[in-house]
Amino acid sequence: MGNLLYLIAVILIIVWIFGAFVTPFGGGLIHILLVIAIIAILLRVIKGA
Repeated sequence: MGNLLYLIAVILIIVWIFGAFVTPFGGGLIHILLVIAIIAILLRVIKGA
């Protein structure tokens, strides 16, 4: 489950970068996804999994 969460976080970050710099879409939604991705990565680091 942890690996899946990490994979989703990485994908969300890549989508955010693509959306923010290549084709702006989604407005605030993409930033919310970025925050969720960062939280997921931080949780993984804190838990040490």
